Amino acid sequence: MDTTKFNETDNLLDDETLEGMIRFQRAKNLFLRDDSHDIEDAEIFYPSKMNEILDTSTNQVKLASSQDNIDLTSNSPNNLSRDKEITPFIVANTIEVPLHHLKQDCIIPVFSKDNEKTIAHQEFIESVLTAISKVFPHHSISTPEIRVSHQIKGRTPDAIHLNAKDLLDHQKTIYYERMAFVINIPSIVDSINGNELTLSVGGVRSYNLENLYNKKTLEKFKFFIGFQNKVCLNMCINTDGFKEDLRVSSASELQHKVIEVMQNYNAELHLMEMKELTQDYLSEHQFAQLIGKSRLYQHLPKSEKQKIPMLNFNDSHINTMAKDYYEDKNFCRLDDGRINLWDVYNLFTQANKSSYIDTFLDRNLNAFEFTKGIQKTLNGNLDYHWFLS
Repeated sequence: MDTTKFNETDNLLDDETLEGMIRFQRAKNLFLRDDSHDIEDAEIFYPSKMNEILDTSTNQVKLASSQDNIDLTSNSPNNLSRDKEITPFIVANTIEVPLHHLKQDCIIPVFSKDNEKTIAHQEFIESVLTAISKVFPHHSISTPEIRVSHQIKGRTPDAIHLNAKDLLDHQKTIYYERMAFVINIPSIVDSINGNELTLSVGGVRSYNLENLYNKKTLEKFKFFIGFQNKVCLNMCINTDGFKEDLRVSSASELQHKVIEVMQNYNAELHLMEMKELTQDYLSEHQFAQLIGKSRLYQHLPKSEKQKIPMLNFNDSHINTMAKDYYEDKNFCRLDDGRINLWDVYNLFTQANKSSYIDTFLDRNLNAFEFTKGIQKTLNGNLDYHWFLS
């Protein structure tokens, strides 16, 4: 399949131009396949409405290169193509696991008072896979990259009197309290400042946010659609592509709400906003001010902090950014000490890889909003002026 590209914009865009970017005529060919013999039958992407969803009852994924449905339970490499990875999209205390491990080796937690099962991690992932196939029916998708943490261990009743070292594999039970995953759509790409970005979809589930000691209630999920910087596998998300508190009672309802978020996401506008970041620079002095003020921000009295836009990064993240300003091979300073805001943004998202799963997406969104705020300050807005003063 030919790679689908977004149109590049060389000059800084003002608000009026950005509004024009999301008009129908410009958007209608955005996600069309390049294959000329298929264009007539291809569905069209609209910034606010990606493809019409005709049927949401199926639980199968369709590849762009084939009209045959595939079974989600299959782990065949012929079914899903996995992008070659360099580093994980999140590190912290996580490990990578395959989807079949969640299905075959992990128990499913229940709500204690009524023994109703929770929506399992694998159900979340499969619901998103199916939703992607409906919104992007003409594109291939990658195998999900799944990261888990906070393993909860148990044992079967017949092993009640055994020492831990004597337990057999079939007598051990596990599940993971926290899970994050990313699925790439490698045929939808663009480039910013020499970095290739791929459209990506993913989510976070944290059982610690549920009251499993009570009766079943609406369950909480975090879902996003955005871009992944393939140079470093940093995630790039904005407000329109992130649902922080997605509450549902079933896997089917989860799928419907995921589809809704994807349909409302304006990929083109998100890209244009990120491209604008390459046009503005911080001097070495301004970056030093930003680092210093960011560390002071953590210790401000509450009354003063409330008057300043939120920065959801701690000292450890800020220290990583300071180090990478000099040492990161992709996003370090220029020879004269300047650094553009696209690189500053990626220093934030790079440092965010050390966050725990349950705070990872929130901080990622804050990185984008904060960098856009700094950009506005450089162009006369005073909201974020404290961080550069």
